[in-house]
Amino acid sequence: MGIDPGLTRCGLSVVQAGRGRAVLPISVGVVRTPAHSELTERLLRLSVAVREWMDDYKPDVVAIERVFERGEVSTVMQTAHAVGVLVLAAAERSIPVHMYTPSEVKKAISGNGRADKKQMTSMITRILGLNEPPKPADAADALALAVCHCWRAPVIARTEAVAAAQAKAQSALRARVKQAREEAKGH
Repeated sequence: MGIDPGLTRCGLSVVQAGRGRAVLPISVGVVRTPAHSELTERLLRLSVAVREWMDDYKPDVVAIERVFERGEVSTVMQTAHAVGVLVLAAAERSIPVHMYTPSEVKKAISGNGRADKKQMTSMITRILGLNEPPKPADAADALALAVCHCWRAPVIARTEAVAAAQAKAQSALRARVKQAREEAKGH
């Protein structure tokens, strides 16, 4: 599941990873909350919508855009509130969450970490074999996040496996060193 977080518009998508770099689109949409509503009401609407998506589609993992400073503190704070609700919904369902910066997603999808919205929408339309570009941009961004994770997941899994193996080897080495010291003290 890819999520482009936002309080006014939040893009949601579900894709299925195939063999290699093949990714199949399952669903895409945008949750909107009225700007004039209270923050609590907006967060509740967002929470209900994302929980329904998670319950309906049962994703294995969630890829979400990492909040970054955009200059306007109130916008960043509103997005951060939305991210908290979205991450909590995943945590309540024991769904792992991976966060990506916009430039990481742009680089993965287009090869250019500074690609504009038009380039990204064009690439995601082509990658997923869609008949028409997803609209609005929040929907295309949610799909791009999901595809980015599908393509990065194998590398992440290998990296985590290597780190786990190294930690296990270090633990075993510490145990052997401890045992050798104890045996040396006994002689």
